[in-house]
Amino acid sequence: MGFSNQLPYLLAMVLTLAHCLFATSLQAHSARNLQNREDVIKPKVFIISMFEPEGNIWYGIPEFNLLARNITVPGFSILYPDTHCTADGDVCQLITGEAEINAAVTIASLVQSDRFDLTATYFLIAGIAGVNPEVATLSSVTFARYAVQVALEYEFDAREIPSNWSTGYLGQGAYAPGQYPTFIYGTEVFEVNAVLRSLAVGFAKTATLNDSSDAAAYRKKYSSSSAYTAGASPPSIVECDVATSDTYFSGALLGEAFTNYTKLLTNGSGVYCTTAQEDNATLEALLRGANMSYIDFSRIIVMRTASDFDRPYLGSSPQQNLFYAADYGFEPAVQNIYLAGVKVVQGILDNWEHTFKNGVNATNYIGDIFGTLGSTPDFGQGAALSEQEALAKRDVSRERRRRRHARRAIVGASA
Repeated sequence: MGFSNQLPYLLAMVLTLAHCLFATSLQAHSARNLQNREDVIKPKVFIISMFEPEGNIWYGIPEFNLLARNITVPGFSILYPDTHCTADGDVCQLITGEAEINAAVTIASLVQSDRFDLTATYFLIAGIAGVNPEVATLSSVTFARYAVQVALEYEFDAREIPSNWSTGYLGQGAYAPGQYPTFIYGTEVFEVNAVLRSLAVGFAKTATLNDSSDAAAYRKKYSSSSAYTAGASPPSIVECDVATSDTYFSGALLGEAFTNYTKLLTNGSGVYCTTAQEDNATLEALLRGANMSYIDFSRIIVMRTASDFDRPYLGSSPQQNLFYAADYGFEPAVQNIYLAGVKVVQGILDNWEHTFKNGVNATNYIGDIFGTLGSTPDFGQGAALSEQEALAKRDVSRERRRRRHARRAIVGASA
């Protein structure tokens, strides 16, 4: 059959494909036209928990009933398939599942769901974390401005590093610790609304925090070092920043390395104090939703309560700290998610019309290292390094490495 004879069939196929694509596009557009649909829930606050104890602490509380409405959302973890909401839909909560992949997929699924209108929703990331005793202590409640993906680095075994290196971790594309990374993926740093954080801190400070005799006794062990004065002090509300790593680490050297890396990526303004496995992934999924106008990135609060120390006290070991000391602060940390968190939720609900309905204006930069949401990052090299420039740098570096490998292969073959 000649081309001219095939043309009607090809044209019919093209028209059919175009019709399917248009129908799919129309369906997707209609799915996001949520404003006038009666079955759509429009939460004022959405609580993000990461695993079961963090989620369960919100159930059966006197302030509101999160189990009044339970909505299964496609794409959620099979362990935690539902979103839980109050009867009026003002407050909702989900459990992502632990670590970055679970968090990213669950939050992306939430953002894409047509069961929720999240355009005016405040998100409260509320979980437990490890804590740096130089900054805070067990049972404390922390609120972050920055989330730094500290494990997104090169790693060398510490037994094989040069004698003048302080750590085996260094930024991707760097050649020594302390150098700024040149391979930028875009998820390295997120900054959230500092004004909103201050409001949340004010609400949380009205809470009476939980503590335990075990936690109090254990934190006293940190009093032998002046560097750990904060770790030996009673629990409090602290403004400091969160590090994201799928790897559950322990030790002063790693803590020091991630302290330095946090400072490096935030131009010295970040204060590393808590360790978590999900926050950068959660924030990336929310940022992509914000870039599609599905959520408002200025309405995010990152709250972590301290359940264990990221390093041992003097005279102990990293292994002792991780294997045998991790439970001293667990129960009060979980309790304080609710005790401090519910004050934040109630503060938003009680002041909705006056303060929160129309949003809290951010006076600082908010977003990722690329400036995806349209303004210029005030951390790292973001002010000078656009996404295109970062990708170009990465591609050039990779091409140079490819050529070096090719030359080595030629030399090896001729030897």
